[in-house]
Amino acid sequence: FFDISITNSAIFIFLAVGFVLTLFVVSLYKSYIIPQKWQSIAELCYEFIYNNFVMEIIGKRGDNLFPLILTLFFFIFSCNLIGMVPYTFTPTSHIIITFSLSMTFFLGFTLNGIRLHGFKFFNLFIPHGAPLVLVPFLIVFEIISYVVRVFSLAIRLFANLTAGHSLTKILAGFAWQMLLYGGTVTLLSIIPIAIIFAVVILELGVAFLQAYVFTVLTCIYIKDTIYLH
Repeated sequence: FFDISITNSAIFIFLAVGFVLTLFVVSLYKSYIIPQKWQSIAELCYEFIYNNFVMEIIGKRGDNLFPLILTLFFFIFSCNLIGMVPYTFTPTSHIIITFSLSMTFFLGFTLNGIRLHGFKFFNLFIPHGAPLVLVPFLIVFEIISYVVRVFSLAIRLFANLTAGHSLTKILAGFAWQMLLYGGTVTLLSIIPIAIIFAVVILELGVAFLQAYVFTVLTCIYIKDTIYLH
């Protein structure tokens, strides 16, 4: 039997999705030719994703994938950010969440490549100009490197978010123990507290960077299946 109980991951994923939907619905509910403040923010987000991911990496043939790429980036970014709030939970710090996300996109762009090219899609695993004698070995290596993409996407996102949160928790526990100790040690607790603030600022950058990297790599993999190298 499947367990469909509501977990922390599910709750905060729903919150992240709700946050993104609210942001764009409120921003674009009443659009003007001369955009207002929130509309300008939404349009800048659209422009950022379209120029840096769709046009720069995939090209014009990726226009129909723009909504998917936009959703992917802001979903991961909001999941990363929501975990920065005290007493919350970061869905992307769980390997099952990141693996499910990467596997879904892996299957999606693979099936899309087969739909576009048919059996010619498997030319992706045969490097152009390779000597015939090496082709069987190269096919094996290419298939392995292709499948490993699922794990590299999932583990990179999971590991970076988990490492940052773990470091923050360790430093916070260390600072609290120093505060409770009293005396000169209490004064020295300002050192780990200052480090915590620095790590939190760094984590905000990591939240954006990991969403950016995951989306860039996904776009590169999609490009491979569309153009076959």
